[in-house]
Amino acid sequence: MAKIKSAFFCQQCGYESPKWTGKCPSCGAWNSFVEEVIQRDDKKNVTAGWEDETKDQSKAHKLEELVITKEIRLSTPDSELNRVLGGGMVPGSVILIAGEPGIGKSTLFLQCALQWKNITTLYISGEESAQQVKLRADRVGTSNPNLYLLTATNTNTLFQEVKKVKPQLLIIDSIQTLESPYVESPAGSVSQVRECAAELQRFAKATNIPVCIIGHITKDGSIAGPKILEHMVDTVLQFEGDRHYAYRILRTIKNRFGSTSELGIYEMVTNGMRPVSNPSEILLSQHDEPLSGIAIASTMEGARPLMIEVQALVTQAVYGTPQRTVSGLDLRRLQLLLAVLEKRGGFHFGTRDVFVNIAGGLKIEDPSIELAVVCALLSSYEDKALPNNICLVGEIGLSGEIRAVNRIDQRIAEADKLGMDVILIPKANAKGLDTKSYKIEIKTVNKVEDVYRMFF
Repeated sequence: MAKIKSAFFCQQCGYESPKWTGKCPSCGAWNSFVEEVIQRDDKKNVTAGWEDETKDQSKAHKLEELVITKEIRLSTPDSELNRVLGGGMVPGSVILIAGEPGIGKSTLFLQCALQWKNITTLYISGEESAQQVKLRADRVGTSNPNLYLLTATNTNTLFQEVKKVKPQLLIIDSIQTLESPYVESPAGSVSQVRECAAELQRFAKATNIPVCIIGHITKDGSIAGPKILEHMVDTVLQFEGDRHYAYRILRTIKNRFGSTSELGIYEMVTNGMRPVSNPSEILLSQHDEPLSGIAIASTMEGARPLMIEVQALVTQAVYGTPQRTVSGLDLRRLQLLLAVLEKRGGFHFGTRDVFVNIAGGLKIEDPSIELAVVCALLSSYEDKALPNNICLVGEIGLSGEIRAVNRIDQRIAEADKLGMDVILIPKANAKGLDTKSYKIEIKTVNKVEDVYRMFF
């Protein structure tokens, strides 16, 4: 008879404790411990028939004797997904994608499976019925004869069907609905998520089949389940977006086979997710006439340059304490820039309300947009519009100097491609820069005072 053991698990981080505790010693969450019955059983037949392929891997080899083979990637029909994964899916990799409910995780991978016609895909749906998945597939408007659908939550049923179908890609929607017969806990518990993820990982490594896992997130935005779930998989993707905007951002949090600085942008349309190849054109508003308080900034999201619109509004404060409101920017950074303008420029922002917004619903952490924020603030303060088709790049120091930024070549090339007339860059970035290779006019600035004299 199998040995049965009971333990307490933190529902937030997966910390295991032999007794109930009010506060989790790992993540600090209160009243998060739940008792779960763990059945320690022999995990035979979990990947039966696949162990023979990996017997050689259990032997020790000298590191010098190992031969590096070229990494083969499966290029998906989705260009943005390829970019985020580092060029495509690696055979045998486990990919975890997480995001808020209704953000489009299931739609994205179902759409990818439907468009990937030369690959046999098995889509496991534990949350929706076959009819619901079929309705979504009809809405996407693409058919694929090599796409198989299974509505099951038991891992034994899943692996038996895998042996019959022999897929080249496995999609799990979602990991929180799966349950393993080797664990007594209910589906979605810490024990079940950990055990099901371990079984899928063993399957992927043994068969060289990529596995895509869709996961939920908690109310604070972190991936639901134990933290070990993120350690076990090869790639972790975060799907972000605002319900009030049609755009979605796919970020790489972890990637063993590529860069973690990549980013993909999608637009939610009627028939699914549309990859946005040139997001700068969408993020810039088209104005018929120049407006005060608007500046164009060049920022880097990972390895991709973006042109974004910074909007600022400076008004006379009605109440005693002036307001400082930001959207898409760090509030403390805005307060720092206002202090620099007060001290170095003599502008009295202490009696005025200040509102700053990044158009398009983006959240920007790149400090190179600070020059654009300062120019937008001064434009609204003086109620004078900046010249059309001008782009600003630079980080502001506490003494009012404009500091150099990285990847200036890519930023200039993006502004040139979008038809900008002038780009302002820090003087330190001009060293060794070949200005003749660009059509755009490149001007250098050293201090905030130089920018003010230039425009106002």
